[in-house]
Amino acid sequence: MKKSLMIASSLALVASLAACNKEADAPKPVESAAIDTGSMSEMPMATEIKHGKGVGTVTAIDAAKGIVTLDHGDIAELQWPAMKMGFAIKPELLAGIKVGDKVNFEIDWDGKAGTVTKVEKVDS
Repeated sequence: MKKSLMIASSLALVASLAACNKEADAPKPVESAAIDTGSMSEMPMATEIKHGKGVGTVTAIDAAKGIVTLDHGDIAELQWPAMKMGFAIKPELLAGIKVGDKVNFEIDWDGKAGTVTKVEKVDS
Protein backbone atom coordinates (compact mmCIF):
# COMPACT_ATOMS: atom_id res chain seq x y z
CA MET A 1 0.00 0.00 0.00
CA LYS A 2 2.88 2.32 0.75
CA LYS A 3 4.22 1.70 -2.73
CA SER A 4 0.83 2.50 -4.34
CA LEU A 5 0.51 5.68 -2.32
CA MET A 6 4.01 6.72 -3.28
CA ILE A 7 3.36 6.14 -7.01
CA ALA A 8 0.03 8.00 -6.87
CA SER A 9 1.65 10.95 -5.08
CA SER A 10 4.48 11.05 -7.59
CA LEU A 11 2.06 11.02 -10.51
CA ALA A 12 -0.01 13.82 -8.93
CA LEU A 13 3.14 15.86 -8.39
CA VAL A 14 4.28 15.37 -12.01
CA ALA A 15 0.81 16.32 -13.31
CA SER A 16 0.74 19.46 -11.12
CA LEU A 17 4.17 20.57 -12.27
CA ALA A 18 3.24 19.98 -15.91
CA ALA A 19 0.08 22.10 -15.50
CA CYS A 20 2.06 24.92 -13.87
CA ASN A 21 4.58 24.87 -16.67
CA LYS A 22 1.88 25.24 -19.36
CA GLU A 23 0.47 28.38 -17.72
CA ALA A 24 3.91 29.94 -17.69
CA ASP A 25 4.18 29.44 -21.47
CA ALA A 26 0.87 31.21 -22.20
CA PRO A 27 1.34 34.24 -24.48
CA LYS A 28 1.05 37.65 -22.86
CA PRO A 29 -0.95 40.47 -24.50
CA VAL A 30 1.09 43.11 -26.29
CA GLU A 31 0.80 46.52 -24.68
CA SER A 32 0.49 49.64 -26.81
CA ALA A 33 2.80 52.62 -26.28
CA ALA A 34 -0.23 54.91 -26.31
CA ILE A 35 -1.79 52.93 -23.45
CA ASP A 36 1.42 53.07 -21.46
CA THR A 37 1.80 56.84 -21.78
CA GLY A 38 -1.86 57.81 -21.85
CA SER A 39 -1.08 60.09 -24.80
CA MET A 40 -2.62 60.07 -28.27
CA SER A 41 0.33 62.07 -29.62
CA GLU A 42 2.28 58.85 -30.15
CA MET A 43 -0.49 57.16 -32.15
CA PRO A 44 0.04 57.04 -35.91
CA MET A 45 -1.98 59.54 -37.93
CA ALA A 46 -4.34 58.20 -40.61
CA THR A 47 -3.13 60.56 -43.32
CA GLU A 48 -1.38 63.85 -43.73
CA ILE A 49 -3.37 66.96 -44.54
CA LYS A 50 -2.79 68.34 -48.03
CA HIS A 51 -3.39 71.94 -49.02
CA GLY A 52 -4.68 73.08 -52.39
CA LYS A 53 -5.84 76.21 -54.18
CA GLY A 54 -8.61 76.46 -56.73
CA VAL A 55 -11.06 78.60 -58.65
CA GLY A 56 -14.73 77.76 -58.81
CA THR A 57 -18.34 78.86 -58.77
CA VAL A 58 -20.47 78.68 -55.64
CA THR A 59 -23.48 76.46 -56.43
CA ALA A 60 -24.94 76.08 -52.90
CA ILE A 61 -24.45 77.44 -49.39
CA ASP A 62 -25.73 75.92 -46.16
CA ALA A 63 -24.43 78.33 -43.51
CA ALA A 64 -26.31 76.50 -40.72
CA LYS A 65 -24.40 73.28 -41.47
CA GLY A 66 -21.19 75.09 -42.48
CA ILE A 67 -21.10 73.67 -46.01
CA VAL A 68 -20.38 75.32 -49.35
CA THR A 69 -20.70 73.52 -52.68
CA LEU A 70 -18.22 74.55 -55.36
CA ASP A 71 -18.06 73.68 -59.05
CA HIS A 72 -14.30 74.03 -59.38
CA GLY A 73 -11.57 73.57 -61.94
CA ASP A 74 -8.51 71.34 -61.59
CA ILE A 75 -6.64 71.51 -58.28
CA ALA A 76 -3.05 70.58 -59.12
CA GLU A 77 -1.77 70.27 -55.53
CA LEU A 78 -4.38 67.60 -54.78
CA GLN A 79 -4.23 66.03 -58.25
CA TRP A 80 -7.98 66.58 -58.65
CA PRO A 81 -9.80 67.07 -61.94
CA ALA A 82 -12.58 69.63 -62.26
CA MET A 83 -15.68 68.60 -60.30
CA LYS A 84 -18.60 69.80 -58.18
CA MET A 85 -18.20 69.04 -54.48
CA GLY A 86 -19.32 70.18 -51.01
CA PHE A 87 -16.82 71.31 -48.40
CA ALA A 88 -16.92 72.26 -44.74
CA ILE A 89 -16.43 75.98 -44.13
CA LYS A 90 -16.63 78.34 -41.17
CA PRO A 91 -19.75 80.51 -41.67
CA GLU A 92 -17.77 83.72 -41.11
CA LEU A 93 -15.72 82.94 -44.26
CA LEU A 94 -18.94 83.17 -46.30
CA ALA A 95 -19.49 86.88 -45.55
CA GLY A 96 -20.23 88.61 -48.86
CA ILE A 97 -20.30 85.31 -50.82
CA LYS A 98 -23.49 84.13 -52.54
CA VAL A 99 -24.61 81.38 -54.92
CA GLY A 100 -23.37 82.12 -58.43
CA ASP A 101 -20.21 83.96 -57.32
CA LYS A 102 -16.90 82.98 -58.90
CA VAL A 103 -14.32 82.51 -56.11
CA ASN A 104 -10.69 81.77 -55.43
CA PHE A 105 -10.40 79.34 -52.52
CA GLU A 106 -7.94 77.33 -50.48
CA ILE A 107 -8.71 73.92 -49.05
CA ASP A 108 -7.25 71.45 -46.57
CA TRP A 109 -7.87 67.79 -47.52
CA ASP A 110 -7.34 64.97 -45.01
CA GLY A 111 -7.98 62.13 -47.44
CA LYS A 112 -11.66 61.87 -46.50
CA ALA A 113 -13.08 65.39 -46.29
CA GLY A 114 -12.16 68.89 -47.31
CA THR A 115 -12.36 72.17 -45.41
CA VAL A 116 -12.26 75.53 -47.15
CA THR A 117 -9.76 77.67 -45.21
CA LYS A 118 -9.95 80.80 -47.36
CA VAL A 119 -12.44 82.06 -49.95
CA GLU A 120 -12.62 85.36 -51.81
CA LYS A 121 -14.90 86.58 -54.55
CA VAL A 122 -13.26 87.12 -57.95
CA ASP A 123 -14.02 90.54 -59.39
CA SER A 124 -15.76 90.20 -62.74
